[in-house]
Amino acid sequence: MPTKKSTKKTAKKAVKKTVKKTPKKTTKKKVAKKAASKKHVRALVCAEGEACFWTTDGAVLGDLQQLEVAFGSMDDEVFLHHVTKEKNDFADWVEHVLNDAACAADLRRSKKPKSALATVRKHLKSYDV
Repeated sequence: MPTKKSTKKTAKKAVKKTVKKTPKKTTKKKVAKKAASKKHVRALVCAEGEACFWTTDGAVLGDLQQLEVAFGSMDDEVFLHHVTKEKNDFADWVEHVLNDAACAADLRRSKKPKSALATVRKHLKSYDV
């Protein structure tokens, strides 16, 4: 009887070894993602003259890239002058002048320059810069 048990086990192992796994097809998904990302690429809007944003520390900003740089070095005092519970000057400017409502909505949730910087960086990825 012991020989029968050992043959059954080896037969099961042989079956397991012959089963092939087929690789998943991922090429279609990658192509679809690339095509979708190209649809959302936008031209960077640049404000001029009176439409530029002037911060209280004297910086003059004309587009999202300049806003990104400004947030990277902005003091909390300057940021909090433009962002209060009642207003968010940066978000208003981005929405009405730079025409990016999605970025503006995310900026309204930012309470510090670092979080605003991360928001602007995230949205700059959808621009052709």
